[in-house]
Amino acid sequence: MKNNKLIYPIKFIPILKEKVWGGTKLRKLFNKNTNSENVGESWEISGVASNVSIVQNGVLQGKPLTQLIQEFNSTLVGERVYNTFGNTFPLLFKFIDAKEDLSVQLHPSDELAKNRHNSFGKNEMWYILNSEKQGKLVVGFNQDMNKTLYKKHLQENTLSEILHFENVKKGDTYFIETGIVHAIGAGVVLAEIQQTSDVTYRIYDYNRPGIDGKLRELHTDLALKAINFKPVKFKLSSENKLNSPVQLCKTKYFQTNKIEITKKINRDLKNIDSFVVYMCVEGEGLIIINDNSEEFKKGDTLLIPAQIDFIEIISINATILEVYIP
Repeated sequence: MKNNKLIYPIKFIPILKEKVWGGTKLRKLFNKNTNSENVGESWEISGVASNVSIVQNGVLQGKPLTQLIQEFNSTLVGERVYNTFGNTFPLLFKFIDAKEDLSVQLHPSDELAKNRHNSFGKNEMWYILNSEKQGKLVVGFNQDMNKTLYKKHLQENTLSEILHFENVKKGDTYFIETGIVHAIGAGVVLAEIQQTSDVTYRIYDYNRPGIDGKLRELHTDLALKAINFKPVKFKLSSENKLNSPVQLCKTKYFQTNKIEITKKINRDLKNIDSFVVYMCVEGEGLIIINDNSEEFKKGDTLLIPAQIDFIEIISINATILEVYIP
């Protein structure tokens, strides 16, 4: 049974996070509502307990995401998704601006996160939106690595010598599995799609004080059991195609497609059985569901309820990321 309250694209109020490494690009590039000089993250859609997103538009305006799931269940998120995750929204969507280097970190697996923190793990995907000339990521190690050698560099404060630094450009895509040592470098702006988790093990932070002036905690011992020392493929490739979905990343946690739009397109969603999220990373346009429409522009994120079978997207210049649970 379809619910008439869920027949439009839902926008949420961004949750802006000040970070010691943050900057001003989320305001300048994506028109985020802040005067702060060090906003590092815009949480676009979040079900994290202490940071639940609030609806910005339409008849559901003012309601938290958690309440929507409790009220609408599978009509909002999909029957299979609801049977798996219940009232927990399984993904977290962010835009990130790294004015300075982020700490070198990693995230625990589902099993380890469940045992230690009663949380999901944190597999994540990055889509590069903007990168200054020397923009880099840290992803994994630059040589064969094991726990003994890693601990030696840790003790000698030479971790940077064994890290793999990857030059990046706009449009590059990376999948960061749990256990992979990683960091976003200065000058990089990206979209992040991840499991709903805020568990991070920080292993190196440049001896840099946080917003409060104190050195941030390192999680050396917790990280040791969580690190994946094996070589991994992290950069993803895709084809270039207009007005049709191009798969960037498919895992059991989420699938992400890129759609470059230059005309009106139709999306048949009825066989997905999941909510669908669109993150606009370039241009602007309009999403139409029956008689309801919602404009979007670069930096906007919209949730399409699972009960929606069919949408139209109209644009001449938009690039959007389409995300759902496969």
